[in-house]
Amino acid sequence: MNTELSDKPKIWHDKKRHLWLLGLFVPTMMFLMLPLVWAMNQAGWQTASQLPFYIGPILLYVILPALDLAVGADGQNPPDEVMAALENDKYYRYATYAYIPFQYASAVLGAYLFTASDLGWLGFDGSLGWLGKIGVAMSAATVAGVGINTAHELGHKRESLERWLAKITLAQVCYGHFYVEHNRGHHVRVATPEDPASARFGETFWEFLPRSTWGGIRSAWELEAARVRRTGKNPWNPRTWPGNDVINALAMSLLFWGVMIAVFGVALIPYVLINAFYGSSLLESVNYLEHYGLVRQKQPSGRYERCTPQHSWNSDHMVTNLFLYHLQRHSDHHANPTRRYQTLRSFDDSPNLPAGYGALIGVTYFPPVWRKLMDHRVLAHYAGDITRANISPRRREKILARYGAAAVNA
Repeated sequence: MNTELSDKPKIWHDKKRHLWLLGLFVPTMMFLMLPLVWAMNQAGWQTASQLPFYIGPILLYVILPALDLAVGADGQNPPDEVMAALENDKYYRYATYAYIPFQYASAVLGAYLFTASDLGWLGFDGSLGWLGKIGVAMSAATVAGVGINTAHELGHKRESLERWLAKITLAQVCYGHFYVEHNRGHHVRVATPEDPASARFGETFWEFLPRSTWGGIRSAWELEAARVRRTGKNPWNPRTWPGNDVINALAMSLLFWGVMIAVFGVALIPYVLINAFYGSSLLESVNYLEHYGLVRQKQPSGRYERCTPQHSWNSDHMVTNLFLYHLQRHSDHHANPTRRYQTLRSFDDSPNLPAGYGALIGVTYFPPVWRKLMDHRVLAHYAGDITRANISPRRREKILARYGAAAVNA
């Protein structure tokens, strides 16, 4: 009897199935801080009571890295035989849908806290000071910035509902062009010098940020304009704009923030700007670390080699996986862009980051620390031949002078 039991096939279970709901902590965290703020005010800590409003940055730069370190790697890949059933399990997509209403509820709460003249119910004497206002705006922007990852998951899907939900999610950070550029630009040009969202070896985050932002906007417009022209229409004709995915995404942002300013007043404008700039910068910091220095080599035909797991930096830390819907399993995502997050797998032969995305977002802000952490990994990935990396043109001569000997001797 024991033999019969041992011969039965093991049933695979997703050990993270219910843990995916932890991702909803992000869009609800501002609401969860309100009792703490009230309690601190009751204790007479009027200034310190504004610090919980910084829960967004605290989560990103402190809590996630600490939890990744404590919990460690994920290590679970779904086997082939469960992939189809796992892909079709609607529980997982509902977990992402649920993020969106909470995201916008947080945006409205943040706008109210930012502009309210009387917050006596929270224990404040009048309105928030700028210490609290900036914290509120940055936390709301964190919710929207992480929401870009939700939009990323939904925007790759074939269902019309999910594509529209992706655009709606991007509206808060005024980054609707990402829907076009990421799917039709980045996934085609990834890990090449032509891709604005692939960071180059030696390029700092602060150089990459404007290049990726403006390059992405320009690319999105060019891609969408070309699509419209293929239908025989003029992309500059206002009659084509409702069907233009760059224009209608921008219209969503203008409509949302126009209504918000009408309700809360022009005092909301700094809040809008922080949401747009800080929120989108979180996406760009992730873009920066995902492909830093990696490049697809050109073939004799002049075309780039096919994208493989060697062209994305991966991490498989459990906690950040849960909060970012397996975005860290980036190689599998590029190999299978329409694959849902719960079925993405971690590849042993992918280049791996020294920590989770959560821990590294803050590191990207400090170029000397980033380069000390990552440059030798890029060099090792190419067996010492730095000429095979995606090198920043501005620093190419200096980089080749520094690492050229290694390339010659490799």
